[in-house]
Formats: sequence, C-alpha cells, structure tokens
Amino acid sequence: MKVLVTAASKHGSTLQIAEAVCEAMRRRGVDARLLPIEKVKSLEGFDAVVLGSAVYAGRWLKAARRMVDEHRAELTERPVWLFSSGPVGKPLEPERSPEFDKMTEATAAREHTLFPGNIDRRVLTVAERAVVSSLQARTGDFRDFNQIRQWAIGVADELRDIERSQIKSLVG
Repeated sequence: MKVLVTAASKHGSTLQIAEAVCEAMRRRGVDARLLPIEKVKSLEGFDAVVLGSAVYAGRWLKAARRMVDEHRAELTERPVWLFSSGPVGKPLEPERSPEFDKMTEATAAREHTLFPGNIDRRVLTVAERAVVSSLQARTGDFRDFNQIRQWAIGVADELRDIERSQIKSLVG
C-alpha cells in the first residue's frame, strides 16, 4: 500500500511534522512518500493519503484547502487522515474549528488530529508578529514529536489492517 504524506506549511514547521509522520510510517513498514503539497498533481498511484496543514486563525492554509477542492473525488475514494498544526497554549486554541469539520467531511477522512505548533518570531513577518503580540500568544516550539510519531504508527497499523482485510477478501 503506497501512502502520500503531504502538508501545507508556511514557515516549515508543519512540513517537519509531515516528515516525522512519513518516517514513522516507513519504520512501521508502510510505503510512505512525502511530497510538497504544491507538487501533488494527482493521487493516482497512491492507496491512502495523510494530509496536513498549518492553521492560522482557525483556518487551513490556502494550498491545503485548494488540494481538498481539486482532489475531493480522489480523496473520498481512499483512506485519508488529516492533521492540523499551529495552535499553542493549554488548552490548544482553537481546539475545534468549523474548518476542521469541513475538511474532514470533504475528504471523508477517518480521523483529524490537532498538533501543537511552533511560533518562532524570527521567521514571522511584521504583520504576523503584530498578530502574535496582540493575541499575547506564547512563542516557542510546542510540537511533541513523540505524540506525532505515535499517531503516525497508529495510522500505519490501521493501513496494514486495511491491507490485510483487502487481501482476505480477494483470497475469499
């Protein structure tokens, strides 16, 4: 089973999450391939998809929303898992967003998970720094790569179960 792992990332933090997901799945024996979201032209040849996006003001990045819109039919034909990255603090804000539900429904995703993000003032634009300051958002790297890898292992195990059941149904 060949799995596409892709993510929309503004400053690279969400892409690093996608890399960790891909690597954890590979170590679990899944043929996972990481592609930048801008290079995804078709889902042909992929049996499943893990799609993520950075979240700003409760919304996925435009590239991720565009991918869902352009590949909606292909996404609903295969197992899909979604992740969002970006909220910080305890509890994560936003913990829920209508955007998350919309993307889950549009892709018929099996699961959507939310990972804490990384706010590095050094890479933010002036406007982004102003927003972070006005929201009094804590800066720092809040990503938990152990949590990310555990989630990816769960996805990989579920994919292997799907593959086994497909083989059983073919064998009869």
